[in-house]
Amino acid sequence: MTAAGYDAIIVGSGPNGLAAAIVLARNGLRVMVYEAADEPGGGMRTEPLTLPGFAHDVCSAVHPLGIGSPFFRSLPLGKHGLTWVQPPAAVAHPFEDGTVALLERSTAAMDQHLGTDAAAWRALMDPFVSRWQQLFGDALGPLKVPRHPILLARFGIAAFPAATWLARGLFRHAPARALFGGIAAHATVPLRSPPSAAFGMILGVAGHAVGWPIPRGGSASITRALVSHYCSLGGELTTNRLVESLDDLPPARAVLLDLTPRQILRLHATHLSTVYRAQLERFQYGLGTFKIDWALDQPIPWRARESARAATVHLGGTLEEIDSNRQQEWAGQPAERPYVLVVQPSLFDGTRAPAGKHVAWAYCHVPNGSTFDMTDRMEAQVERFAPGFRNRIVARHTMAPADLERHNPNLVGGDLNGGEASLAQLFFRPALRPIPYATSNPGLFVCSSSSPPGGGVHGMAGYYAARLVLRRIRARHLR
Repeated sequence: MTAAGYDAIIVGSGPNGLAAAIVLARNGLRVMVYEAADEPGGGMRTEPLTLPGFAHDVCSAVHPLGIGSPFFRSLPLGKHGLTWVQPPAAVAHPFEDGTVALLERSTAAMDQHLGTDAAAWRALMDPFVSRWQQLFGDALGPLKVPRHPILLARFGIAAFPAATWLARGLFRHAPARALFGGIAAHATVPLRSPPSAAFGMILGVAGHAVGWPIPRGGSASITRALVSHYCSLGGELTTNRLVESLDDLPPARAVLLDLTPRQILRLHATHLSTVYRAQLERFQYGLGTFKIDWALDQPIPWRARESARAATVHLGGTLEEIDSNRQQEWAGQPAERPYVLVVQPSLFDGTRAPAGKHVAWAYCHVPNGSTFDMTDRMEAQVERFAPGFRNRIVARHTMAPADLERHNPNLVGGDLNGGEASLAQLFFRPALRPIPYATSNPGLFVCSSSSPPGGGVHGMAGYYAARLVLRRIRARHLR
């Protein structure tokens, strides 16, 4: 520790910032986390956005990578109040004819939904589901020598192509193609561009291996558990503390930024090289997001009733429709029939709404920074698969890209993933460097979703950045 200072200061308290703080604190370092908002957590917050008694997740809601995170699984978060709620099925993808494809927890149960394509689905998923812990340990991180090279190489072969190419090459019928495409469409990469299949693969494997659970009480429960554990290790956290210059910070050996490139460039006294700053300036953000929260007097009336077996429902119709709309979004036009992700946590967690009432959470992607109001188009898409839905709305709360960015400045233009996960930015983010968490300033590090492995509530970017800081402190490169 420096004289009258800290070993490490972390700016930002999203899942990666808190993960980094825990790694450093449990190794005996004195750590301070500064958060500009009045509460920690970044996107992991739960608030009564519509009416009193209705608990809505402000950003993240469902967490397959949270429960599957190699780092989070090493923490005693259950002892700090985190309880995962597992719906019977991970994902539902309904169709207009009243049928539905479900991502079941067991790959053997996919026969009832995918018919003759179920064998191809199992052949694609089973090798990785059976070894999901080894896969996640190698895949959720930076480029490095893998512990399980054959497994990772096999995954890479399956995951590298475009999602449309993989789905059409493996599956003969619409349900399997649409189910895989809908899962892959969580990322904003165009579905006809590589490596979009990677997101369908990693989230599909997670669905079978660990489910797509919701935290009881909302996503703020994850934040509370992480903060509680961090503080039990002696860590310090200060909210309502906006850092505009590194000169404002107390002395520290290392500063870790849970920030995206745009926020880093706005910081004063970073002492970054001209070359590094130029790379940050060229960093590409992904599509934006338009989000709606609803207070409902009854559950969503899905035409395909089995959709209610999952907390997460993908509304997009066929693979061709999802792909076409994604191309429209990348061309700068909001989709007429947007691909909508709907989550209804109150079906499985009674703490989220008053007795007999429900909450629902939904978003669609839009061009980055779009000002177009997607409310009517999103609600029409829900109504398309759940006739009578609008009659059950008691209140709604909308967040356009600018609203999301005001809530959390890391969500630039409404981008939830800290930057586009294109081939160029999948591993080399936020800049082209052999160690992505290190900046040109030896005492300054990046630990946000703008560093590998990218977006999602898993804390792995924070974990790897903190491990780097520990190595450099032990080597006395940071005094």
